[in-house]
Amino acid sequence: MLTERSARVAAAAKLHRHVGRRRSGRFLAEGPNLVEAASVRGLVREVFVTELAASRHASLLASLEARQQDSVHLVTERAAKALSDTVTPAGLVAVCEMPSTRLDDVLAGSPRLVAVAVEISEPGNAGTLIRIADAMGASAVILAGHSVDPYNGKCLRASTGSIFAIPVVAAPDVDAALDALRAAGLQALATTVDGELRLDGAGALLATPTAWLFGPESHGLAAEIAERADHRVRIPMSGGAESLNVAAAAAICLYQSAQALGVLSSS
Repeated sequence: MLTERSARVAAAAKLHRHVGRRRSGRFLAEGPNLVEAASVRGLVREVFVTELAASRHASLLASLEARQQDSVHLVTERAAKALSDTVTPAGLVAVCEMPSTRLDDVLAGSPRLVAVAVEISEPGNAGTLIRIADAMGASAVILAGHSVDPYNGKCLRASTGSIFAIPVVAAPDVDAALDALRAAGLQALATTVDGELRLDGAGALLATPTAWLFGPESHGLAAEIAERADHRVRIPMSGGAESLNVAAAAAICLYQSAQALGVLSSS
């Protein structure tokens, strides 16, 4: 049984830090839901589990061992705590390979709906946006500019596994990403509080392949980025709130576009 001082555990624990993930191209997925979702994608490389968690998730571990010989390691409770970034460790953590999807790969598939999170630094918001984009049938999520690392533990948990179901691509150069999206036939719609178009009046515009630009809720999209969009769209509100959480705004906008584009499932 491995302890918190074991070399394997110590090496995996370094993946809590962004620099460790960037250098290794790997990340940690904690809990049965995330581990199973990563396994379906073939991303799991190593699993650490306590005796208690092993008995709880025996069927999951059996399927993992069938695909990844010698990849499952029993660890002590203290080792599991060292591998966890939650208050109550799940006792089940996987080291996973980061998907190698690039923006060019996404655009080669002629996407019709893409969510672009610009300078979103809060991992919970980014993860929730990924989950919403997946639910609305979007083709991808682009994390543009200096956005959060999507393999941050909080972002992974907020995505509830959707990060393994939809391509999530980092694009540090916002302008280059917008140029690439337009070249692929997508219009860019920016969400702003003072946009010239109301969402409920966008009409046929929403039936056009679209990349929605969402900015941080603290100050919204930068003016220069909003100006680069084809249109600036506002969500009409009759209550007293000045603005919406970025995930709430994304849910409303992506739903309206998905409905107009016909990408929502009929089930």
